[in-house]
Amino acid sequence: GAAFGFGWIVGLVVVSALVLVIAGGAATADSGTAQGVNWVQTLLGVLFLVLAIGQWRKRPRDGETPQMPGWMATIDSIGPVKAFGLGALLSGVNPKNLALTVATAGSIAQAGLSTSGKAAAVAVYVAVGSVSVVGPVLYFFVDSRRAAGFLSSVKAFMSANNAVIMMVVLLILGSKLVGQGVSGLFS
Repeated sequence: GAAFGFGWIVGLVVVSALVLVIAGGAATADSGTAQGVNWVQTLLGVLFLVLAIGQWRKRPRDGETPQMPGWMATIDSIGPVKAFGLGALLSGVNPKNLALTVATAGSIAQAGLSTSGKAAAVAVYVAVGSVSVVGPVLYFFVDSRRAAGFLSSVKAFMSANNAVIMMVVLLILGSKLVGQGVSGLFS
């Protein structure tokens, strides 16, 4: 769990840093880089909305057994090195997480912050984006007996409702990104 969480954090930091380097000139609202970030945010938002529709259609019908995502089925049986790699891949390369990190880092690039301000904003994003991954690991370290039962029930709930949970998350993020991107394009 700790290796997975550390890999998750590393993946978010690496992608955020790369986007900040690429979108370095986005702080000037009328620059080509800023307009490019706005277009990327709009397109990612539309992609998220399309993915939300797909998740809704994939949801299990009454009486159907939901399928557990492949990574979730294997996470309990892998070692620390593979767990670290899986965490980094899921946070940094998984299309949904990659798109969200690109959009967030693009917004940070557009904010006109100093280098330390950008680093602080990325740190806040990584902290918030890692709470649901690192938090359960910390809970398990603090009180493993209570955590085991609770985390097992959360895993069962998330497995059973994965498609609907993802649909809601994608719908909210897609709407936010389309609004932010279109707003930037026409301001």
